[in-house]
Amino acid sequence: MKKYSVFSIAKEAFNGDQGWEKAWKKNEPKAEYDVVIVGGGGHGLATAYYLAKNYNITNVAILEKGWLGGGNTGRNTTIIRSNYLQESSIGIYEKARSLYETMSQDLNFNIMFSPRGVLMLCQTEHELRAMKRTEHANRLHNVDTKMVTPDEVKEIVPIININGPRFPVLGGLWQPRGGTARHDAVAWGLARKCSSFGIDIIEQCEVTGVKLRQGKISGLDTSRGSIKAKKVCFVVAGHSSVLADLAGFRLPIESVPLQALVSEPIKPMIDCVVMANTVHGYLSQSDKGELVIGGGTDGYNCYNQRGSFSHVEETVRALVETFPVISRLKQLRQWGGIADVTGDRSPIISKTPISGLFINCGWGTGGFKAIPGSGWATAEMIKEDNPGSLAAPFSLDRFVEGRLIDESVAAAVAH
Repeated sequence: MKKYSVFSIAKEAFNGDQGWEKAWKKNEPKAEYDVVIVGGGGHGLATAYYLAKNYNITNVAILEKGWLGGGNTGRNTTIIRSNYLQESSIGIYEKARSLYETMSQDLNFNIMFSPRGVLMLCQTEHELRAMKRTEHANRLHNVDTKMVTPDEVKEIVPIININGPRFPVLGGLWQPRGGTARHDAVAWGLARKCSSFGIDIIEQCEVTGVKLRQGKISGLDTSRGSIKAKKVCFVVAGHSSVLADLAGFRLPIESVPLQALVSEPIKPMIDCVVMANTVHGYLSQSDKGELVIGGGTDGYNCYNQRGSFSHVEETVRALVETFPVISRLKQLRQWGGIADVTGDRSPIISKTPISGLFINCGWGTGGFKAIPGSGWATAEMIKEDNPGSLAAPFSLDRFVEGRLIDESVAAAVAH
């Protein structure tokens, strides 16, 4: 794999840019692999990458029924933060955030990580108490967050209206090293690195059946033929329950549409990410000048990647009260993804009732921010046949044993 650098760019400029290789190879499926990862999004790619990097396991295939990064990875609003409440959540999200800090150098691919800061507004007394509690939990685990006053909120975000009639700003939780990254760059960078390790990336390959032998995984039936595998991991977000049904077990998740939209491009007006949990909305500005606006999940189960107009309307109406300056902007485009939501608003990284079959799902709207941490933890679980310290709290057993990881406050904007 040719290394990207200022010198290679200069060299290719004199060569008419004729010497560049494809970023990753398009492979035909082999008859057998040590590990097959179903899902070519950020989490699946990160799992394969850390299997190769940390454990030198490279006889791996990534199966994607569509195109690489074309599901939720290409449909999210790219927020990165780790200011969660529970110890287990803080562990995996802070691991992910710290890995994002050096990911561009690790992958030799610019993922455009921008630690511009994330501000979570408190617009009710209840929310103010909850955020103070989160701040204390973050301090206990060395996560850099702090509570800020309404005046400090106004200083961080000059365009905000802190005296709204319905949603006044009472304070906020500020994480200065939170921010954003470029979602497609994360997927492409991981794919390029996986390909350099010899991992097969197989697109347009839908799983149609799961092969078992004496209660153990033995392979998969796909739209491109049968593939034998010693271990398999499902990493398919909102379609996790569909694949689990093929394997003969059920998951405690529901799939719901999650929407976002962007405005027409404008001059720079906001240089951080603002999350207004009470009104289920958040706002940031992309490097192209578009305001990126997202909200919570729709109130019904569906595999539709559009969602309902009424949900977008209410999100925008509330944000216009908090940011009156955006009221006359035009919407440029709108889209949706399929979020997989668990009852306690925390993910599942776990073994399954089938030996050799693993699952990574249930991230709800927190998937993008967790990509490298999730991949790190899932790769460790696959290698050791048991979850490590990062993944262990997120096992399927917790729903039977009552060990729920309640993140309804930290994930309130989405759920």
